[in-house]
Amino acid sequence: MSTVTDAGPEAKVVEGSDGLLLEIDGQIVPNYDATFTLFEEGEVVTGIVVRIDNDEVLVDIGYKSEGVIPSNELSIRKAVDPHDEVEMGEEVDALVLTKEDQDGRLIMSKKRARFEKAWRRIEAAAESGEPVEGTVIEVVKGGLIIDLGVRGFLPASLVDIRRVPNLDEYLGTKIECKVIELNRSRNNVVLSRRAVLEEERKEQRQEILDRLQPGLIVEGQISNIVDFGAFVDLNGIDGLIHISELSWSHVNHPSEILAIGDTVAVKVLDIDRDRQRISLGLKQTQEDPWQRVVDTYNVGDELEGTVTKVVTFGAFVEILDGVEGLVHISELAPHHVENPREIVAPGDDVKVKILEIDSERRRLSLSVKRVEGQVLEPKVLPPEELAAMAQEAGEGAGDLSEDAFTGALAGADAPEAVADLEPDPAAAEPDALAVDEPVADAVEDPVGEVADEAVADAADAADEQAADEPEAVEPEADDRAAT
Repeated sequence: MSTVTDAGPEAKVVEGSDGLLLEIDGQIVPNYDATFTLFEEGEVVTGIVVRIDNDEVLVDIGYKSEGVIPSNELSIRKAVDPHDEVEMGEEVDALVLTKEDQDGRLIMSKKRARFEKAWRRIEAAAESGEPVEGTVIEVVKGGLIIDLGVRGFLPASLVDIRRVPNLDEYLGTKIECKVIELNRSRNNVVLSRRAVLEEERKEQRQEILDRLQPGLIVEGQISNIVDFGAFVDLNGIDGLIHISELSWSHVNHPSEILAIGDTVAVKVLDIDRDRQRISLGLKQTQEDPWQRVVDTYNVGDELEGTVTKVVTFGAFVEILDGVEGLVHISELAPHHVENPREIVAPGDDVKVKILEIDSERRRLSLSVKRVEGQVLEPKVLPPEELAAMAQEAGEGAGDLSEDAFTGALAGADAPEAVADLEPDPAAAEPDALAVDEPVADAVEDPVGEVADEAVADAADAADEQAADEPEAVEPEADDRAAT
């Protein structure tokens, strides 16, 4: 037997009792102190929930009294109901805050025990790069709060690969995130779900690239719209529809015909497998209106159209949806025209005669003055319009001629815009944004380079020599060309 020195009367531990029995004054009595769990403040202990009240939970940890977990020490959530956090008979870990408060109670904290374990788990995940799982418990300005045992912050921009318009849909859900920033001294944990999703999609991207071939028609969803085009999500990888490939007709901005979330059928135009970039076309899945012109009309036919744009060297007239022809300034009226705005304005309905159909270059040359019986009355221009005309005449027709061709405008700044794009810069290939060859040729309009006065002098001289020979003042076919 061994002697217990602080048990009042001399007490000896009964051999073979593992310290659970004592002999005192010849009597064998239980050694209750030996049944108590030995711990210190700050330690984490394990116990069983034996009672749940509205403001606290009692836990049996094998001590002389049950431990008390106040409701505010149950969870990192705010204003929790203890019945939602624990169940009767559940085994829980708790950190010992004080072994005996002023009322003699053992006070513990479940959330702090979880906090300590969570930090060790988060630190290990941050070091290894493995994701951590947590529950979304709050939606705050700029993102989500994730319960990891500690409060983790998930910025809105990192919730998904695409922008999430409504973060409330994630409330109460379990999600996996990667730890991208960690500071224990400030209890700061920043997370990224997007990093997990992007890693999952790497293999999917390669599979999609292996499957796609130029010429295929595929279906996708519009994921983003920018000035120079629209991005299409092809089930894991983005492709770009350049603005020049959206429609056969003129498009000022992609948002005119598409919206984020739209499902579209597109044609694969080109694939850069090394950079994982895909160029797509939307108009290629639609009827080409130019083919209708070739099949329906001939040189000399007269038809009605609408003026869409007036420039220094003439006016563009739409004869079919998506098909415009150029009425050169010399073909607007039988008399000399100083500025096309004197004769026509955007929105005017006019009759035109087809002078040339260039199928290869997709150009249509038209005439207003050669329509028998049609004479357009000169327009009275306001002073500010006259001043603008004078300024344009001084600056030349080069800029206006470029402005008239939508393809050239669409492709001018595209490469720089791709570089600044946040959602998925890798999807925008500068090569894919190149302007179509016919459009590029159209910008170099030889007619626009001819001085207005020279055209006027040629027209006047021809009228004096042979009024019945309009071909004498007719510009060369290339000079009348339009896109």
